Amino acid sequence: MKRIVFLDYLRVFACFLVILVHASENFYGDIGATDMVGPQAYLANETDRLWVSIYDGFSRMAVPLFMIVSAFLLVPMKEEQSSWQFYARRFTRILPPFFIFMILYSTLPLLWGQIDQVTSIKDLSRLFLNFPTLAGHLWFMYPLISLYLFIPIISPWLKNASAREERFFIGLFLVSTCMPYLNRWCGEVWGQCFWNEYHMLWYFSGYLGYLVLAHYIRVHLTWNRNQRLIIGFISMLVGAFLTIYSFYIQAIPGERLSTPVIEIGWAFCTINCVLLTTGTFLLFTCINAPKAPDIITDISKLSYGIYLMHIFWLGLWVNIIKHTLAFPTVAAIPCIAIATFICCYITSKVISFIPGSKWIIG
Repeated sequence: MKRIVFLDYLRVFACFLVILVHASENFYGDIGATDMVGPQAYLANETDRLWVSIYDGFSRMAVPLFMIVSAFLLVPMKEEQSSWQFYARRFTRILPPFFIFMILYSTLPLLWGQIDQVTSIKDLSRLFLNFPTLAGHLWFMYPLISLYLFIPIISPWLKNASAREERFFIGLFLVSTCMPYLNRWCGEVWGQCFWNEYHMLWYFSGYLGYLVLAHYIRVHLTWNRNQRLIIGFISMLVGAFLTIYSFYIQAIPGERLSTPVIEIGWAFCTINCVLLTTGTFLLFTCINAPKAPDIITDISKLSYGIYLMHIFWLGLWVNIIKHTLAFPTVAAIPCIAIATFICCYITSKVISFIPGSKWIIG
């Protein structure tokens, strides 16, 4: 299959942003064993407030970008492919590495005392229910699996839907992305109550909206390169400002804060994050090089393994750069992310030479 060059660049970019998010979380959370922020957040000073807002806020497009990339490549399903063939192809690629790393995150940290035996046994016993204690980043796999399960169901509609019909769906999705703000300002709306969470636009909400959006861009969007550059840049800029500012105005230094409250604008299915993600994706579609550099293609191919293992390396570099070397926040966050990214790439590359490595890193 011929590689789509701009998607290779985009996959590398999104993979780095995921690591940048988790590097940032070490500067505003009650960091315990996971190297990721918990339910309570705490910013030590104004400097941390500023740079966490910028680095982490801008990087919140990472997860939706991965969703759009998957949908861009896979939707609609090929005519000759059955649902079971699609499931077999997708799940044999992602599930074995996923389960291997869940086992690793449940056991390896015993060696350096990050978890105790009780936690390890509990995590192993719950492998088929949820991600391990130290692998909070693996939450992403569950909505991704859900999208894969739904692709054969929505593909027939997408094959026949007109551009106008898809715009109608996307419009309802965009309205649904305002729900977090409506709930905060107006309380329960559109049928929500303590016994019913399924509001009027429930079935048009969530990551499915990104799936339809990706298909619309690939099949129906007729903008030329200049239009995509200009509209993409403006959308990215507006989305980035709103996403960054939404955290900054709430993250008061020196106060113990509720993470879900101050991260309201960082939810992946909010209108500002959709603007940020869509604008960035449109910018990347303007890359028209016939071939990416070998290093970009290589990292793109190894991006799944990099994502799976990055929390193992992240904690090491946080200790070195934040605590031992005491870099200022403005430099510490990107340096932690870059060092982690490089180590994960090298590790994934070494593993890729092992026979059967696809079962480990995809």
